[in-house]
Amino acid sequence: MPDAPKTQHRSVRVPDDDWADLETAAKKQGTDRGTLIKEFIAWYLRRPKAKLPKRPEH
Repeated sequence: MPDAPKTQHRSVRVPDDDWADLETAAKKQGTDRGTLIKEFIAWYLRRPKAKLPKRPEH
């Protein structure tokens, strides 16, 4: 199957304003929301070599 994702799609509830602000902040850092969320989860779970994502400047 072409373009098959390596991970399963997950759903979470996030307020619209937070979701939009996260997209804006991620783009300013040259990344995307999904990447930031996965990095945070890895850090939170203390996965080897995981680092807390850098927070955006105000």
